[in-house]
Amino acid sequence: MKRVLLKLSGEALAGEKHTGFDETTCMKVAEQVRTIMEAGIQVGIVIGGGNFWRGRTSENIDRAKSDQIGMLATVMNCIYVSEIFRSVGMKTKIFTPFACGSIAELFTKDAAMECLEKGMAVFFAGGTGHPYFSTDTTTTLRAIEIEADMILLAKAVDGVYDSDPKVNPKAKKYKELSIQSVIDQKLGVMDLTASIMCMENRMPMLVFGLNEEDSIIRTVRGGFSGTRVTV
Repeated sequence: MKRVLLKLSGEALAGEKHTGFDETTCMKVAEQVRTIMEAGIQVGIVIGGGNFWRGRTSENIDRAKSDQIGMLATVMNCIYVSEIFRSVGMKTKIFTPFACGSIAELFTKDAAMECLEKGMAVFFAGGTGHPYFSTDTTTTLRAIEIEADMILLAKAVDGVYDSDPKVNPKAKKYKELSIQSVIDQKLGVMDLTASIMCMENRMPMLVFGLNEEDSIIRTVRGGFSGTRVTV
């Protein structure tokens, strides 16, 4: 494994507060990413915006504007987490698909690949830059563009279940299943657009709980306890 795209749930980064940031959680992520990068793995990162904004629940805001607020939420998340990474001695770079002044650089594949090859943790903020596309789609798109070996999907839930484990205590957790099954059963691992992109471009993913001890390191090293989604 040479290169991965790590998708972090914004809600998971918020910890028990469920909003904003939990610095202890973010620091643990930084230390784990530093460990796997020191082992020679290149890491791109996408962060969701759910710890700040889920505007689709509001009927009073235009969908395009709501999604733009969500894009900016992901920029805030990437700035914060990038600084946490820097505090533990890592070099980072933030890319966005739209101009953000001196805050971030405009994304190009060549620039991102160059930073990855230099051993930097590369953050892809701002979604795709367009409304109606989620950070799930951003994750899949960037993973394909940077030619990642797989997606590491770190969520608040520790894998893929046949129903919502928060609602159904008897929900069954899958150890492994295909992306086609995810699509057919509408399991909600990623949204449909992202799932189809994974299937068409043969991009596998590992889904696991971010808040489990050393979950990122264990996932990379083979001590995986989540759900493997095959292509």
